[in-house]
Amino acid sequence: MAGLINIGFGNVVNTDKIVTIINPDSAPAKRIVQKAKESERIVDATQGRRTKSIILTDSEHVILSALQPDTLAGRFQNTQEHKEML
Repeated sequence: MAGLINIGFGNVVNTDKIVTIINPDSAPAKRIVQKAKESERIVDATQGRRTKSIILTDSEHVILSALQPDTLAGRFQNTQEHKEML
């Protein structure tokens, strides 16, 4: 059963597809976002706010979120614990 994680503003992502959640401040992260824009593999879920985390998926899509990586990681962890209980 796939879990869903709320990434802000009513947007959710399938937890089975998440590879990593990274901070957008580094140069490599900025290059990842730029390449994803060029190849149309980017999903902007920030609602016009500042990007605070980048979610990379197994399908090579890049999702931008306005939530902190720590917040998303906590939600991800809670989702995984909930899945284990089922």
